[in-house]
Amino acid sequence: MRIVNLKVNGVGQAFLARPETTLLLALREQLGLTGAKRGCAQGACGSCTVLLDGEPVVSCLVPAATVDGADIATVEGLADGEKLSDVQQAFLDGFATQCGFCTPGMIMSAEALLDRNPNPTRDEVNEAISGNVCRCTGYEPIVSAILDAAERRREGAKL
Repeated sequence: MRIVNLKVNGVGQAFLARPETTLLLALREQLGLTGAKRGCAQGACGSCTVLLDGEPVVSCLVPAATVDGADIATVEGLADGEKLSDVQQAFLDGFATQCGFCTPGMIMSAEALLDRNPNPTRDEVNEAISGNVCRCTGYEPIVSAILDAAERRREGAKL
């Protein structure tokens, strides 16, 4: 067992990690952050995507003991109180969810994209979410929501 200290959604956290504990399990079971979903536990579906030091990762494959000192962002940390992030609001407004299981991972992948590229093309959005599987929407509402969020951010920056 190892004590892991990190920052999650801007707040210092510590937990005990066994060698087999993944970041996903630590977030869900030890820290109570259940936004990231356990879909496949093999890194193939993207439903567990979180940001690790600003980069999207599938948390089901990250050994928790390896993230000591890291900065982790989860979907729970995006909203500012009752105000959703631009991406969260665009997903809601654009009906970009159906069952919602993939949504947290999609949103985190979108946030990472827009943080590094405020004006992505449709192809760049498709590439950014290529590790996230959605079985319900057909992707079009998701891609449109991400492009809408990018536009909202650009317009907000102009104000």
